[in-house]
Amino acid sequence: MKYRTLGRTGIKVSPYCLGAMMFGAMGNPDHDESVRIIHKALDEGINFVDTADAYSHGESEEIVGKALKGRRDQVVLATKAHLPMGDDPNMRGNSRRWLVRALEDSLRRLGTDHVDLFQVHRPDPDTDVEETLSALTDLVRAGKVRHVGASTFPASDIVEAQWVSERRGLERFRTEQPPYSILDRGIEREVLPVCERYGMGALVWSPLAGGLLTGRYRKGRTADTHRATYGFKHMSDERRLDAVEELITLAQDAKMSLTHMATAFAIAHPGVTSAIIGPRTMAHLDDLLAGAETALDDEILDRIDAIVPPGTDVGRLDMAYDPPAIGQGRLRRRLPDERTAS
Repeated sequence: MKYRTLGRTGIKVSPYCLGAMMFGAMGNPDHDESVRIIHKALDEGINFVDTADAYSHGESEEIVGKALKGRRDQVVLATKAHLPMGDDPNMRGNSRRWLVRALEDSLRRLGTDHVDLFQVHRPDPDTDVEETLSALTDLVRAGKVRHVGASTFPASDIVEAQWVSERRGLERFRTEQPPYSILDRGIEREVLPVCERYGMGALVWSPLAGGLLTGRYRKGRTADTHRATYGFKHMSDERRLDAVEELITLAQDAKMSLTHMATAFAIAHPGVTSAIIGPRTMAHLDDLLAGAETALDDEILDRIDAIVPPGTDVGRLDMAYDPPAIGQGRLRRRLPDERTAS
């Protein structure tokens, strides 16, 4: 593995980050096999592992903790908090009250006294970002966190957080974790340039577009995959499937697998530090590792641009973040008696 610097932290990480979302009940419930997958990734030079408390309700972190026993110091370990971890309305979000507790729970499950990167999993419009950054700063000063980051933040939220950090003398987000694939290129327009401007590392998730870029999802066919059972609408979006058909042809012309072309595309952008790969089985990992030396030349990248123009998304990921201004009708619709011009 070649290594890249994670933003301006000085930390060297592999271009592939091992995502642990598929370890546990929501993916592979076999702890021993999951541990073997993690060990194989580490043996092959991957030194970056990303998980979250919400993945299989903490089970993923427990599996990662088992796998890293005796190897913790050789791994850059990242986790996240924000998503609900119980029925209590305060067991979620980016408040100080929750983030402090969530980190303590994650450290216990991971079997370590610190994480290298602690990320807020999504924006929280109900919590002042200064409150969030203040809590994260205290966790860094307590030695329980080395650096802090964000995930799936709009560019404007990233900029606001950077300004608050500078104005208040708080720890700043050193990384952003956005969705990015050949089918989901919207972050090229603002998010990645903003990350580069502020010296933030970008570890991108879903480089295979939730499995669409494996070649197992074809137009007019029913895919028999684990991910297909989730019922995501984006997996059957005709616009996305049309693009996949064109990309399959391009990969065949280039004599490479679609999976390898997709992961190589994700790490080819100068603003991307690492692409998060999320294997569920050893066969998945072996296939991804087999493409580690794949490089896309300008001709292939130009042809990809012709299929999916830079800075655009084909359709929409089900798990994409909608800010309140989009998700709440009351914020985009005036009261009925205020909608006329006269």
